[in-house]
Amino acid sequence: MPLVNGGKIADDSFVKLAVDTPLPEGGDILVPAERFVGEADALLKRAGKIGVIWPNNRDISELVPYLGKLAVVALVFPTFRDGRAYSQARLLRERYNYRGELRATGQVLRDQFVFMLRAGFDSFEVKKQADAEAFMQTAKRYSVFYQPTGDGRITALHRRMQLRHSEGVGT
Repeated sequence: MPLVNGGKIADDSFVKLAVDTPLPEGGDILVPAERFVGEADALLKRAGKIGVIWPNNRDISELVPYLGKLAVVALVFPTFRDGRAYSQARLLRERYNYRGELRATGQVLRDQFVFMLRAGFDSFEVKKQADAEAFMQTAKRYSVFYQPTGDGRITALHRRMQLRHSEGVGT
């Protein structure tokens, strides 16, 4: 499955493990939420980066004590109609100040890329290579937004106010 990270097709250094898969000695791993919660101490002590695959029907606040130690939080979109992972992403970025990789996985569709970026996602597991290749064009399509969100971009209003301030208008 192609991974888009930082606006480019990237190699994924993380290996996905099932709940019952033996832990490798080292290397970067992504584990399901139930395994992470049950084995957090042991997982965080091993060599290599750790990430968690978090379902959208589980309370994201359970992750808060571990956020500083997680390299990746992969939020699951089980169907394209289920947008709970958008809310989880915004909570992670805006309320809990998570700065690690926030990955969209599951039903990640090309026409939702901009919305996912705006919610704070910075990497995407896509089903088709063509979607991965189309991502860069989609991400560049819009440069000004009216709504503030978790992606850190300033809004059109703030941009306008900065411009006015730099020109000395209204001072």
